[in-house]
Parts: sequence; C-alpha cells; structure tokens
Amino acid sequence: MQKVTIKSSKEKGRGLYTTESIPDGSIIFEEDPLVSCQYSWNAAYGYLACDHCLYPLETAERNAQRLANDPSIVLPMPECCPVEATLGNQTKCDRCGIMYCNSECLNKAMQQYHSAICLGPETNNEQHPMNLLVDFWKKMHYPPETCGIMLFVKIAGMILQSSNPEEIRRQLQDFVHESVNEDLRIFHKMLGEKFVQQIERLYELFADAFNLQSNERLSWLSLSAFKSLIALVGTNGQGIGTSSIGDWVKNVSEHEMTSPAKPLVNEFIDELYVKMDEAVGTFLNNEGSALYPTQSKINHSCAPNAEIVFPKSNHRLALRATRDLAPGKEVLISYLDECNLQRSRHSRQKHLREYYLFECQCEKCEKQVEDPDETSEDEDEDDDDAMEDSD
Repeated sequence: MQKVTIKSSKEKGRGLYTTESIPDGSIIFEEDPLVSCQYSWNAAYGYLACDHCLYPLETAERNAQRLANDPSIVLPMPECCPVEATLGNQTKCDRCGIMYCNSECLNKAMQQYHSAICLGPETNNEQHPMNLLVDFWKKMHYPPETCGIMLFVKIAGMILQSSNPEEIRRQLQDFVHESVNEDLRIFHKMLGEKFVQQIERLYELFADAFNLQSNERLSWLSLSAFKSLIALVGTNGQGIGTSSIGDWVKNVSEHEMTSPAKPLVNEFIDELYVKMDEAVGTFLNNEGSALYPTQSKINHSCAPNAEIVFPKSNHRLALRATRDLAPGKEVLISYLDECNLQRSRHSRQKHLREYYLFECQCEKCEKQVEDPDETSEDEDEDDDDAMEDSD
C-alpha cells in the first residue's frame, strides 16, 4: 500500500499527503529519476562518478588523496569503503570511454539516451558542438551549480531514442514548467534580463549540437520552448551529492572499535577534513541534479516535516520523515539548503521567488512576518556569482 497520495488544491496546486501514520525517521518512499547528470564543474574537477547513476567510481582513499592534494594519505579500515568491493564491476562505453559503475547502468544509459548523444572519438574534441555547449555553460554558471547542462542533453537524447517521444514530452509537461508567475510578476532568475544574451547563445549552441532545424523529433524545441525547459529544470531539479569518503566516514563511525582505537580514528578523520577543507573548501562531494516525477510534487516549507536522502550513494532518492506524520498530513520538504534555510525570512523569500516563483506562507514565515526586511552582508552575496557574465 502506498504511504502517500498526490492531491491538488486551489491554494497550493499539487501536493503529497499521507494515507497512513508514518513514524519519525521512517522512509516514506524511494524513487529513481526520469533523468540525472553530474554537474559539469564536478566532472572538470575530476570527481569520478557513474555517468548514469552518479555512484562514486573512486575509492575513499583515492578520493581523500585527491581532495587533500596529498597522495601519501592511507585510510585505515579500507573495508569500510563500499567502492572497494565494486571496482571490478566498473565498465565504460566502447566508443567514447565514459565510465559506469556496472554493466546494468551502461545498458540503461545506452537504451535511454547515450546512443544518441555519444561523441565517440570526438569526445575530447574541444570544438565539437556538444563540448562547446558544455564549455559555455560552465562559463555562465560558475560553482556552485544549481542545475546541469547535461540534463538538457540527456533529455534530448531520450526523445531521440524513445519509441514514443510524445510520452517523454508528456512526462516533462507533468513537471511544473512555468518561467513566470503572472500573478506575482516573478520571472525565473535564470531567465531575467541579465541573462538574455547568454540564454540565446546557449540555445544557439544547443541547436547546433542537435541540428534542431532538420531534426524532426526536436523541431518543436524553439527558443521559447528551450526557456521553458530551463525553467522546468531550474524549478524541479533536485540536487544530488555522493561521496566515497563520506560513505567511508559514516561506516567507520558505525564500526565497533576498541576504546583506545576510536579516539585515534576520530582524530585522524578530523585532521583529514581539515586538510581537504584547506585544499577544496566546501567542494567535497560529487554533485549533480535530477528530475524526479513524485518528489517534484512535494511542496516547500521552511519548517519541513520530511527530508530527501540518498541511502544508496547514487541517484536513487528516498524521502524520510523528520516528524511523526498523521494520516492526511501534507508532506513538506525544504527547497533551500541548510545554509539558506537558516537565513532571515527576507532572504529565504527572495531565493524562493527567484528560483521557484512563489512567496512562501509556511508556518515559520508566517511567525516571522513582522521581522524587518533586512539581510546581513553575507546574505546579500547571493547567487549572482554563480551565473556571472561570460564576456
């Protein structure tokens, strides 16, 4: 029996509601995405992950060595690294060399989209239209990325390979895809005046990569449709973070150790994180983005009662309750990361308007409605740096 159901209301649109009592800490449902991708900057910085499911492809030790820029690091208890046991399963596309965690992911990618977008021997050709597209995206969307250009590429590949391309388009239409909230006169941040020329150039490169003018299956993808696709991905995209070193630390912490050993290992881990922080800052995890049909129906709250987790260290999502939920209760998650969630009401509302096109009226925001509309200096340094002018 499903623990949740999707309902619609005039005030909030679609939402997810419980059909039974759900205890705090329990998994409400799990879901694979329609499509997922690694962020372009993560790939450029050498984060090795399965191109289909984002499962880490490097061991925790190698991950730590690279992130700390110290090849002498040796991790104790290597058996706590799950990647160690899967190294022999890794495979790659024979034509382009893109890596996958196992043959199952390779086959899924080939069947769904990769055959249509594989560059073969042109993979490392910087002048190939697909590589020019990715390079331009990186220049206009500096880290931290909030969505990935390869989502658009893989979506196009899915349409090209599908036996029923209209079904893929129908699935996309089922996501919220407005680029503007007419009632509130809010435009999606990525489609604002500042980025008009960049979006138009991005579309030109995308059109070149897929030869849109003569491609019957993608001919519907005009500039306006492309902008709607950007809004769809920007509004519905769910961030994913996978980390072999993070998995190793978690498994070590749960491992039974003698009293003298545990403090030493904990001290080693603390020192390791200091080294990695000095070398790469907060850029510790491999990160990516995905579109999830059910997760995208969950509404936001600044005081959520559920959270998104990735228990398999790949793109398979799990929704976990963070409170006891009674039958008929709406399940709510935060669209903001932990840092933004702790900011002032004014800053939270600004982010939600710019990226999700609504004004939040959750219980936390309503309690803080009389708070002054002020932000600290740090809060004012928002996402503008993430999408700088490429000129």
